[in-house]
Amino acid sequence: MSLFARIVDFRNPNSLSSQMRRRRLVFFQDLVDRVSGPVTILDVGGTPAFWSSLQLKNPDVSIILLNLRDEPSDEPNIRSIVGDGRDLSAFADQSIDIVYSNSVIEHVGDLEDQQRMAREIRRVGKRYFVQTPNAFFPLEPHFLVPGYQFMPLSLRTFLLTKFRLGWTPREKDWEKAKEIAGSVRLMTETEVVRSFPEATLHREWFAGLVKSITVYHGWDS
Repeated sequence: MSLFARIVDFRNPNSLSSQMRRRRLVFFQDLVDRVSGPVTILDVGGTPAFWSSLQLKNPDVSIILLNLRDEPSDEPNIRSIVGDGRDLSAFADQSIDIVYSNSVIEHVGDLEDQQRMAREIRRVGKRYFVQTPNAFFPLEPHFLVPGYQFMPLSLRTFLLTKFRLGWTPREKDWEKAKEIAGSVRLMTETEVVRSFPEATLHREWFAGLVKSITVYHGWDS
């Protein structure tokens, strides 16, 4: 396994990404445990396995998973619905106790799409917790190519037609490779802050650089 993969491989419990994720989840669990009584959490882009692995103290937590495809669960407190994070019109204003989203907003489209998702999260959630990789961290976390996020789409597509990049196999078809290469748009810290202006910002650091950005809001009220 490459050095890059050892840094960002979420499947490896000893990787930097896994260690950061564990610390982030401990922090999030503490925030959830501060909310008393029944709690409804809307997870935009999440999976049943993630919630089954958490050790929440509050026994009265209901999870709604929202994804482009159904994510069925056998857990009685986890419900899956099909939807789009940019359009949460199925939910009324401030109807969800906590909206959670981890490494999803960078996959929904361009900056306008990302801002639409942010507005919807802020609208429906009394509280929210949103994480995304930092665009200015040198190593692109999905394709594992330094500076990949700053390359023209044509170059990103070309590389993907010639090599396996990170978790993505080589794709010989140009149009499919172009679609895959363009499916990720990392956000800068400034863009995240502007999209969630009332939030508290938390940075995760590696080697003096910000690797990941989390914004959260609503726990002071």
